[in-house]
Amino acid sequence: MASENTNFGTQEIVKLRRRTSASGNTILFLDYVQFGDRVRESIGLSLLPGNTMAIKEKNRLTLAKAESIRLEKERELLLGNHDRVNLGNKTLFLPYYRLLLEDRKASVGNWGNWNSCLKYLEVYCDEKTTFADITPRWVQGFKTFLDTVEKDTYKVAKVPRTGEFNGLSQNSKISYFNKLRACLNQAFKDGIISANPADAVKGFKSAESERQYLTMEEVKKLAETECRNPFLKRAFMFACFTGLRKSDLLKLTWGEVRKFGDYTRLVFKQKKTGGQEYLDIPKAAEKYLGTQGGADNKDLVFPHFKYDSYTSVELRRWAMAAGITKDFTFHASRHTFAVILLSSGTDIYTVSKLLGHREISTTQVYAHLIDSRKQEAVDKISDIFNSMK
Repeated sequence: MASENTNFGTQEIVKLRRRTSASGNTILFLDYVQFGDRVRESIGLSLLPGNTMAIKEKNRLTLAKAESIRLEKERELLLGNHDRVNLGNKTLFLPYYRLLLEDRKASVGNWGNWNSCLKYLEVYCDEKTTFADITPRWVQGFKTFLDTVEKDTYKVAKVPRTGEFNGLSQNSKISYFNKLRACLNQAFKDGIISANPADAVKGFKSAESERQYLTMEEVKKLAETECRNPFLKRAFMFACFTGLRKSDLLKLTWGEVRKFGDYTRLVFKQKKTGGQEYLDIPKAAEKYLGTQGGADNKDLVFPHFKYDSYTSVELRRWAMAAGITKDFTFHASRHTFAVILLSSGTDIYTVSKLLGHREISTTQVYAHLIDSRKQEAVDKISDIFNSMK
């Protein structure tokens, strides 16, 4: 006798259900409510019984196709495409947000920020929340919620906290509030709401975070100083001369290192943004590339480099041995690259492209660092004149 699986999630308005047929196949179908009636829609897909690798792979592809069909049906119901009825502000908020989240899968970093915001939205509201519920007061409430909520509170929902309060960083608050604003903007464009209620609420002020960087003289000192972890030294020095993020260094393969005329070029996708990059590296960086051990282009360029608490301590120990007292992390190498270029007169647009920034405003934060260096130079001139009196 055929049996129906009733253990389904509660977060989708269109659910992918399974029913085991008498033949042993698992039939997939959609289950949703439309115009007040419950609909069970066949999608013509089924899973095969068995545990062989071939069957598992075929079932995996079938499930992926079924999920794509489910998402499209959910989008159809939410947005009221073609001759369907548009629910307007009665549209459920969280399912709509998840559709926008799905659209951002191509950009890993952006998807991650949208997904993190979703976790806090799921705590703040519930699955019955519609766009009719989202007023300026509701948006202000979410802003206050972000200001007072414990970090990662969704992982321990409804469990009392103990110890010191650990809230969200200012940058996280800004990011999550902006994701809500972007969602509401899209809902306005889709005709679900007549105005964006977030427009009546001021966002969070940007946090002024200190960016640690090294001077060219300090970089030279590190180059001349032995490090007990040679893999750390090679990776850090390479990052100082290229501006690569640690996450991109860790996954860089020899297949992404190309010769382009007289230059060595890195052709890679940023892990944070998913953006395709073409980066010509300076001669000073080439010696820290090392040599390819084998013929496999999938081999890592920095195979023995990893960054953990031990490596962080080793970085500080190496800096102290070089006579550098600054407290900095590996990411300071990227800041160092930007500051050295700007200090040498490189225009900010070029620096932005070399860093892989999508918006030049992201690069402009380094202008403050350059201003402080100019002020230091002016102070030195004053000291010289004072000594002449």
